Formats: sequence, C-alpha cells, structure tokens
Amino acid sequence: MSFPTNLDGLEAPLIGIRRHRLGSDGQGVTTLVGFHGCPLHCRYCFNAHCHDAARVWRRVTPEQLLQLVAADNLYFLATGGGIAFGGGEPLLYSKFIERFCTIKVPQWHITLETSLHVAREHVERLLPHVDLFFVDIKDTNPDIYHRYTQSGMGPVLDNLRWLMLQDGMADRVLVRLPHIPDYNAQDDVDRSRSMLQDMGVRQFDEFNYRIP
Repeated sequence: MSFPTNLDGLEAPLIGIRRHRLGSDGQGVTTLVGFHGCPLHCRYCFNAHCHDAARVWRRVTPEQLLQLVAADNLYFLATGGGIAFGGGEPLLYSKFIERFCTIKVPQWHITLETSLHVAREHVERLLPHVDLFFVDIKDTNPDIYHRYTQSGMGPVLDNLRWLMLQDGMADRVLVRLPHIPDYNAQDDVDRSRSMLQDMGVRQFDEFNYRIP
C-alpha cells in the first residue's frame, strides 16, 4: 500500500506497539499503540513508565505510524480488527489520532482506551473516528478515585455523560469497573455500576486487578 507524506507536522511519543492481540482490545486481531503521558498516577498502573521521559520508545508522525502498523492489514481486514490506542492517555494526542484516522485503511476498526480525564474538545474531536471506547472509570466515588489515582475526578463523569447523550453510544462505550485491592469493595463497584447505568451505559467489564 502507498503512504501519504507528513502534511501537518504532528508527532507523538510512544511507549510501544504490540501486534497480533486477540480478544483484549475489541473485535478481531488488533495492534495496540501506547502513548507516553497521562494525567493520572494510579497506584497499580501497568504502564507507569508512561510518565518517564527516558522510556519514550520513539516519536512518530501519523504517517510513520501507518507504515509501522500496515504490515498487519490482511489480519485486520480478515478479522474485523484494527488499531487500539492506549497508553498512557491517548486522548492527549487527539489531533494525532484524528490525522491517523483520516489516512488509515477505512475498514480498520478503531478502539480507544481512556480514563476520559481530559478536556472535552479531545473527546469531541475523536467521536467520528472511534468505533469503541474502553472507559477505565476506576470508581465513581470521588474519595476512592482520588486515593487511587492521586487526582480528582475532574471532567471524567461529565465527559462520560456527554458521550452517552450522543446517538448510538450505548453500543460504542464499554466501561471497565475494577475491583481494586485496598481501595474499593463490591458495594462500591455495585454503586458505580448503578450510577453509570442511569447515565445510559449498558456494557461493562467488571474484573479484579492483578497487582503488578
């Protein structure tokens, strides 16, 4: 396949690319693209190195990223898979992802793993391009959230409410509800689920954190 040249000077720091993932990032075979940087400092973060500038794997333009992931085009097309953006917090690079989505193979499925702890404009920018949002909500109790992430909830719930008001989002949003050792209990998870259902969320992934 032919690749466009860099037209807008966008560049993003990555912590890595993981190929040939199946069943963990939405449908089909996916490639996970991890971005450096995150507004949260979660106690059991699996990618804590996303805060370490020395751990940036490489910096790429959207066009360079397309070249890196296009090797698996046949897998994506055959299985309905595509690209999963994670991190770190991929929404911090919404302009980069928007540009990538305008030049990728149209059939590729786009998944975005996010805390939604970003300004609304980033969510709005990518709404037309993302097929499935994996929202890592942590917990809807502000005290639990703060103790675990070392940050206030800020725009998280407002962004989720806005998402759920958009047409068809019940099929495009999956909220992760973790059981976090030493931070929340089943009653907390149940309260979060009830609150989120009232917002219109219908898809959940309830699971136990494995302590790294």
